[in-house]
Amino acid sequence: MSAPERVLLVHNYYQQPGGEDSVFAAESELLRSRGHEVATFTVHNDRIDGMRRLPLAARTIWNRPLYRELQRIVLRLRPGIVHFHNTFPLISPSAYAAVHELGIPVVQTLHNFRIMCLNGLLFRAGRPCEDCIGRPPLAGVAHGCYRGDRSASGVVAAMLVVNRLRRTFTRLVDRYIALTEAGREKFVAAGLPRDKLVIKPNFLVNDPGSGSHDGGNALYVGRLSSEKGIDTLLTAWKSLGDGAPRLTLVGDGPLRHAVRAASESTPTITLLGHEPHDRVMQLMQAAQFLVFPSVCYEGFGMAIAEALATGLPIVASSLGSSASLVRDHDNGLHFRPGDAADLRAAIQWAVAHPHELRQFGRAARLDYETKYTADVNYDQLMDIYAQAESLAARRR
Repeated sequence: MSAPERVLLVHNYYQQPGGEDSVFAAESELLRSRGHEVATFTVHNDRIDGMRRLPLAARTIWNRPLYRELQRIVLRLRPGIVHFHNTFPLISPSAYAAVHELGIPVVQTLHNFRIMCLNGLLFRAGRPCEDCIGRPPLAGVAHGCYRGDRSASGVVAAMLVVNRLRRTFTRLVDRYIALTEAGREKFVAAGLPRDKLVIKPNFLVNDPGSGSHDGGNALYVGRLSSEKGIDTLLTAWKSLGDGAPRLTLVGDGPLRHAVRAASESTPTITLLGHEPHDRVMQLMQAAQFLVFPSVCYEGFGMAIAEALATGLPIVASSLGSSASLVRDHDNGLHFRPGDAADLRAAIQWAVAHPHELRQFGRAARLDYETKYTADVNYDQLMDIYAQAESLAARRR
């Protein structure tokens, strides 16, 4: 089948910008740059602030007004593909039905684990949690896994249960995009059909180029939150003492005050806060290595893709997607997730082996060139769209 001339991309923005928003923008730009007509349908979670709880709960489970609105848009645009990024909470799974019923192929990128986990992270009480995989999410409600609120967690659980009973997730989506093999296996365990799950990683629209990496510092880029392993990172750095390399942290989040306090008491720690993307790329091009200390499974950390593109070796926890994207003593180093002593040992090894670290950087750049460029990703995306179109054609 030929590539679709017109693509409709659908996305529900969160109140705090994140990696999913970046990927949505990147794929929009990628498709336009290759000559496709791209239309977007988006909503923003800022709308939630003015909504009452019961109407919000109903629309989270099945948004009837949006179902009708999206059908009108699809009938007017007649896209060849409708590609969803995030539907939670305002778009809701009703959007799949709106498109499927019109015979248009439906593709969904699985940026997080919301389809099986109320908080979307498979993470609770400081460690990975799989209590709700393959079963009703009652444990998630009991623990208040969505925003620490049992009532709100009950709404998210109802959304999952109702749409599982309706077989919304298994019938109405033609192709799911998992970002890594590790992620795909979690989704299969949760009940998604294996034959509908394909792997396509995140990518960079523009190649930043490899850097000199002569800054002599370590770099962290990401959200300052517990699931990202910030506590492990700070503990490890403090234990390194005066011999520690400089650590520069870029990002913001709920642990910003703890990181600020650490930077004030530990001379080798510097917090920059949020920085523009171009500046982040410059920091990556200068740094000696990136630290990715996440203690949750992750989808596909954009910081990893960016580090690979700049030829920056990565010291990563051996958990979830980072364990497969970062290969120990190849394009980076592994350490046990949540183990500050093991992270400290990895940092000490990296500092003591600059020659090997440069070799890791070359392997990182090669990974980017063969797997994560815009050209490679576009070919993968077109193949996925062709698969979805073939399935939709059989329904007509």
